[in-house]
Amino acid sequence: MHQPTRLVVLVSGSGTNLQALLDACAEPSYGARVVAVGADREDIEGLARAERAGIPTFVRQVSDFETREGWDASLTTVVERFEPDLVVSAGFMKLLSTEFLDRFLTLNTHPALCPAFPGMHGPRDALEHGVKVTGATLFVVDAGVDTGPIVAQVPVEVAEDDDVASLHERIKTAERAMLVDAVGRIAREGIAVEGRRVRIGAEGR
Repeated sequence: MHQPTRLVVLVSGSGTNLQALLDACAEPSYGARVVAVGADREDIEGLARAERAGIPTFVRQVSDFETREGWDASLTTVVERFEPDLVVSAGFMKLLSTEFLDRFLTLNTHPALCPAFPGMHGPRDALEHGVKVTGATLFVVDAGVDTGPIVAQVPVEVAEDDDVASLHERIKTAERAMLVDAVGRIAREGIAVEGRRVRIGAEGR
């Protein structure tokens, strides 16, 4: 048996995706464990979830640094201490520097089927556009906004009576399941990223 894949999870809010990963990691056969949780602000439920689970936490607030570059460098340094195999951005509301992304394979989710409806309002934009199916995407973070190579996607049908809140809630449920499934498969089977193509199971650990 190989050692569990080491995950550092970055959060900015309630940490529901983090909790889904913590619950999955409690099963040894899942193949991964969360070794640290970081945030860009204090006193959030995501940090409290980690602390209740006995997982080390750290906070790096942009306002505590004179420059954004200083914040980027400090975040990179503290994440590096935990020697992650994979970084998961779970509702982390800050863009990551190219230096960070060159150092760590980082995954993020988006509540739409990329490349459609990038940005902060995926469910609203999908509803306003009148699509019949939207969903969630897991992708490798790059320098763009929701533009990285796609790891996994899950469709969610749009109901006739949906509003933004009801649609987003169903998307979040599907998103959590997709994230847990994909991270577990990556932990057990490996991942290869070649340009825009992502293959899980392409390389063993």
